[in-house]
Amino acid sequence: MSKTILITGAASGFGKIAAFDLAQKGHKVIATAQVYPQMSDLIREAKEIGIELTVDKLDVTDPRDRAYIVSKYDIDILISNAGIMQGGPIAEQPLDLIRSMFETNVFGALELAQGFIRKFVAKKAGKIVFTSSMGGLWTVPYVAAYCASKHALEAIAEGLKTELAPFNIKIATCNPGVFGTGFNDRGADSIFRWYNPEVNFTPPSAFDGTAEALANQLDPQSMADCIVDVALDDNSNFRNVHPKETEDFVKQLQAGAWTAKS
Repeated sequence: MSKTILITGAASGFGKIAAFDLAQKGHKVIATAQVYPQMSDLIREAKEIGIELTVDKLDVTDPRDRAYIVSKYDIDILISNAGIMQGGPIAEQPLDLIRSMFETNVFGALELAQGFIRKFVAKKAGKIVFTSSMGGLWTVPYVAAYCASKHALEAIAEGLKTELAPFNIKIATCNPGVFGTGFNDRGADSIFRWYNPEVNFTPPSAFDGTAEALANQLDPQSMADCIVDVALDDNSNFRNVHPKETEDFVKQLQAGAWTAKS
């Protein structure tokens, strides 16, 4: 059965791939982008490859955008995918950058979800899939603030899962490993817009492994496939870490956390 699915952060990465794949499967897709130029790019690309979908503007931090989108669309599934990453040592990272991540990754995502949840409650049906991160389950050095925002999103998703179960509303998270969408690269780039080795006490050598860590990122298609599968599966797992190697790694780290020293 065809579903009506709204995806945030669909201008690039997992969101765009998932939006196109779902539209190709015959679902009614509303692909949203943060700014108007991204909308134009999405419309043009969809037309070029013969995909029919609705493209709309949605900055999840903009109350007017959120209110407009919630009032305009009646949907079956919300894929809450929009997110940003600002990197750097959290002991020195400017707080305005950390706040900006929480505004998008946590508060914007939650407020948008709350709007659609009211509609889902009224019809006793609906599903929300949050694009979280492996960083929502453990903390990656030098992107700790980003991980903190995803830890918060994980807690919100778990709370919603339990609280909304009586209303037949399903909640799931998708937790990507290291995929080559450009998201991780831009997060790494963001450090050097404020970091100054002459001012900051963190040595430049702390970032020596960044390029190596990002050198062999995975094809994002498989993660988008995971998001699509989770969204369409009425009996999906709540937590979906992909790939399996990342899931095993996270479980190992979580077990080790119980014996880690301060």
